[in-house]
Amino acid sequence: MPVTFSRSLRLTGAVLALAGTTLLSACGGSGDDDQTVKVGTIAGPETELMQEAKRIAQEKYGLDVEITEFNDYVSPNVALANGNLDANAYQHQPYLDSMNSDRGWDLVAAGKTFLYPIGAYSKKYDAINRIPDGATIALPNDPSNEARSLLVLARNNLIELKDDNDPLATPDDITANPHNFKIVELDAAQLPRSLSDVALAFINNTFAKPAGLTLDDALLRESPDSPYVNLIVVQQGDQDKDRIRHLVEAFQSQAVADKARQLFGSGAIPGWQTREESQSADASSQDQ
Repeated sequence: MPVTFSRSLRLTGAVLALAGTTLLSACGGSGDDDQTVKVGTIAGPETELMQEAKRIAQEKYGLDVEITEFNDYVSPNVALANGNLDANAYQHQPYLDSMNSDRGWDLVAAGKTFLYPIGAYSKKYDAINRIPDGATIALPNDPSNEARSLLVLARNNLIELKDDNDPLATPDDITANPHNFKIVELDAAQLPRSLSDVALAFINNTFAKPAGLTLDDALLRESPDSPYVNLIVVQQGDQDKDRIRHLVEAFQSQAVADKARQLFGSGAIPGWQTREESQSADASSQDQ
């Protein structure tokens, strides 16, 4: 059966940006000030991680980290590209590649933060095999996170795709939909609220945690081997500046890793550690 999907439910992410975003245009980035770095984050627990990195950066490097929070996935990159931020921390490489391609930007990764496996949640069903044929499944409408969701469905044999490894797969790439699921695309921030209306919704950590959801609640989840590790992103040429290197080093500290474990449990995997280092840290934490 051909898949049914609706683009009419898409919402424009930029509309959801905090009012503070507009204030950025008046203040600009840090310029030549090597002791200040302006960073954009998504409001919620990931901002708490940056606040911990801010503390480490001040104590270790005398670096003042100024944090601006956003409520959507577009505005932090707009602010960075316009020079109103020095860095942002919220996106993975496939999303960054897509934004650079679409907007003609030259934003680059300065360092890795965490892998947050995406999960599929339901308020109506307690097991994936209880979801009836023809049910509605909601996906994030940004290209990379939509693809992540489709790949999880495919790897659990719920749909088939032209390419099971395509990092930018869309519903148009579904070649088999044996359960006749209806796929709808929503702005990521709207997905927790959609749980009352859909059978299943794919929600990433940015919006799952504030909604009271943990990865342990998910009926489906992304593999820990996923390549979608989040990044600290800057303009091309800034990645070697001292203040950016110090920001990355502060974020990649044990204190921030411990804070992530406190906030997300197993739902946050340090992207700068090897799998063995991460597993060792988890085991050490459990022994304490």
